[in-house]
Amino acid sequence: MGEKKRLLIINEVFGHSSTGVICADIADEYRKKGWVVKAAYGRDAYVPEKLQDYSVRIGGSIDVYCHALGARLFDNAGFGSKNATKRFLRWASDYDPDLIWLHNLHGYYINIEYLFAWLKSLNNKEIKWTLHDCWAFTGHCAYFSYIGCNKWMEKCEKCPQRNIYPISYFMDRSERNYKKKRKLFSDVEGMKLIVPSNWLLERVGKSFLSNYPISVQYNSIDSSIFKPTQSDFRKRYNLDNKFIVLGVANVWNERKGINLFCNLSKLVDDQMIIVLVGIDNGLKRKMPSNILCINRTHSKQMLAEIYSAANVFVNPSIEETFGMTVVEAQSCGTYVIVMKGSACAEIYNKSNGEESEYSLNSIYTSIMKKKEQWVKDNNLISQ
Repeated sequence: MGEKKRLLIINEVFGHSSTGVICADIADEYRKKGWVVKAAYGRDAYVPEKLQDYSVRIGGSIDVYCHALGARLFDNAGFGSKNATKRFLRWASDYDPDLIWLHNLHGYYINIEYLFAWLKSLNNKEIKWTLHDCWAFTGHCAYFSYIGCNKWMEKCEKCPQRNIYPISYFMDRSERNYKKKRKLFSDVEGMKLIVPSNWLLERVGKSFLSNYPISVQYNSIDSSIFKPTQSDFRKRYNLDNKFIVLGVANVWNERKGINLFCNLSKLVDDQMIIVLVGIDNGLKRKMPSNILCINRTHSKQMLAEIYSAANVFVNPSIEETFGMTVVEAQSCGTYVIVMKGSACAEIYNKSNGEESEYSLNSIYTSIMKKKEQWVKDNNLISQ
């Protein structure tokens, strides 16, 4: 019997958040096939206990903080963590993987110059790169549709989103970063790109990465967990006889639709409640009093309970490259409202959801249509 094949996964996190769960699922799939698997990550020391035996952290918290500081001062996200990356690549060379599967390379944990120099030095290795956003082919940002910027097609410069992740307070090196990425990410022998939607496929096809083979692989979820689930969520939060409008995100910001939900809260009546999951304590203090804010959770079971308790799930983002929360919500039986032209509009189940224009009035109209049906079904008096 021959030696087992080896897989190395590289991502900013492992075992939680959307990309970390995707990587854990890949690891589990290959282990079942008999492969030796290691997953290297850099952000957040938290890894579920069952995954810790085959996880490898790149650097530590101090490395991440120093890298993030350099990005904020000098706009060099992806170019820090030099010593941490050197140590990791020495380990990776000894591990000698047959397949290297890249995921998110931003997040202040790995040096892309050292990483791609190493990848280009390898022979007869299979290399895959799943793009979960657009950072790989821009000079700074991970998304650009919200502001309608198309500089990435030719050359990034004078970035209009310097103050957006990965934030740079003082310098704009978007032109330099763009040129460096284009050179680093080109001509990697045997590399194949994977994207989670046709929405992202179209954009990668217009970028400097277009020469690579690109395939679409939709993300999947654990339907044994994300299914209609009974719980005491409504009772616990005193939401019986309330029409729940739900939003879920790992990090809430304007791109994710936080401002839209705040404006929506001014229109809802006493029969309705907006519930947002993933709100940190700092943001919670600034939120309207009629929005129920719940901290981010690593518990899939808890998320399934919340999805199942909601009447409508709204994803107001136009820049999702897939929309994992939309699939999770629908798997729990919840009606979803997604934005026209987004990747979410590509993957949602039309039998239990609808598309809306990206406007407060359009989203509110869609919500109220479902609310009136809920009032009728429950023999209530509309407010």
